[in-house]
Amino acid sequence: MPEQEENLDVMLSKLLGIAARRRWWVLIPAAAITICACLVSQLLPNRFESEAVILVESPQVPERYVTPNSNFDMREVLLVMTDAVLSRTRLLQIIDGLGLYAEQRERTVPENLVALMRSNIKIEPMDKDPETTNLNTFKISFTSENPHTAQQVTKELTTLFIDENNKSREEQSTGTTNFLEDQLKVAEEELRQREGRVKVFKMNNLGELPEQQGGILAILSNLHSQLQNAQANLSRTHEQQVYLQSLLTQYQELAASNVPVSGTTAAGPIDSIKAELVRLDDEKRALLARYTAKYPDVVRVDEQIKETEALLAVAIKARERAKVEIAQKNSKPAETTENNPAIAQLKSQLEANAIETQNGLAEQKDIQRRIEETQRHLNLTPVREEQLTDLLRGYEIAKQNYDDLLNKKTQSELATSLLKRQQGQRFHIIDQPNLPSKPSKPARVKISLGGLAAGIAIGIALAFFMETKDHSFREEAELRRIFPFPLVLGVPLLLSKADERKQLRAAVFQWIAGTALCLLMGATEFYVYWRG
Repeated sequence: MPEQEENLDVMLSKLLGIAARRRWWVLIPAAAITICACLVSQLLPNRFESEAVILVESPQVPERYVTPNSNFDMREVLLVMTDAVLSRTRLLQIIDGLGLYAEQRERTVPENLVALMRSNIKIEPMDKDPETTNLNTFKISFTSENPHTAQQVTKELTTLFIDENNKSREEQSTGTTNFLEDQLKVAEEELRQREGRVKVFKMNNLGELPEQQGGILAILSNLHSQLQNAQANLSRTHEQQVYLQSLLTQYQELAASNVPVSGTTAAGPIDSIKAELVRLDDEKRALLARYTAKYPDVVRVDEQIKETEALLAVAIKARERAKVEIAQKNSKPAETTENNPAIAQLKSQLEANAIETQNGLAEQKDIQRRIEETQRHLNLTPVREEQLTDLLRGYEIAKQNYDDLLNKKTQSELATSLLKRQQGQRFHIIDQPNLPSKPSKPARVKISLGGLAAGIAIGIALAFFMETKDHSFREEAELRRIFPFPLVLGVPLLLSKADERKQLRAAVFQWIAGTALCLLMGATEFYVYWRG
């Protein structure tokens, strides 16, 4: 440790010795370069920078109510807008409008003027973090030799940025709306075609559709009930025909015999008709307990009751007439069967019964045909269901696509309307372009301090260089290191009084000159700082 401290002291003493001996090699270059740097900084023209700060405002209406048509990274948007605003055409318009670069326009081409103006424009986000996508503010600045010109150009640039943002967003939103409207028309046409196919299919397959299956089953059940009723009516009509034929045969025998008939024979048909009438009344009461008076079965029974009552009345009249005819047998000639009104009435009833039988058979056949046709429709229901499912699947997809596009178009129209009302995301100037009161360039203090540092560094380098060129011996240790023989004696420097006064005057002059140089450098730096 003592040896290291001794070596350090030796090194420091050597450096101080070199600085003392070569002081003018340090002071003169440092002073010269410093003064030159200060002069250069003062000769450079002033450059004034005007800047404005623009805020990216969020939409005034929350996004949960109106979704914007575009949501891009504001840094990318800023780059695109910078290219658009700083285009050659727009910058030349600003140059011509404000009369910029009057001297340069006389000796250079427009492309160079545009490049020069772009170099004086600076657009940068306030947030320096490149990872941040949510850009809130950015700054626009322009540098010029005239502060008023810098302010005017900055105003023009901020206006262009705001107008370009509003225009581009509105055009983009309008383009999105128009695109969705065109797509909506295509989707509407497709939906209309598919809907027409479904309608045509349903019209061509009425009675075979799956949603009509319940109705078809009800119709089939009703047809089976009608068939049972028709068969029952046909059976009763057949029974009535047999009964009327038997009654007609009895009347014909009575008319042909011209003899009295026993009461039992005459009363037999009447009792049968009354028994049938009682059965029909019971059936009607049973039907009325379940249905209304207008139900088809009730109406049918009412008609049968009326026919049976008419037949009963005819039978009673025939019996009374038979009694009268027997009493008048000897006084009048016998009537033929053709002239007997009762027999004629029975024949008429038989003819009506035959027509009713034919109608019943025709009705039964028609009901059976309708049952077969209805059953055929019912059997085709699964096939139609599969076909209709395919059609409805395409229709539902088309309808969902149409509804989605309609919803998107409505949202896009709201977003476009929001932009046109200046209530969407937009640029707002929070700091108007300022009128600079002092120049931003050149950085005279930095230039002067840099000149001072450069001068000192160059002076030190020159001092060491000159020291390496000087081979004089300064210390006894150097002699001992170079010469092997021992040092016998040393001769001190002997000066006269005149030499001492001369050295003193030289030392004083050097101190005054060195001090003057230092004060000059300090005064120059202070002047530059004060002017800056």
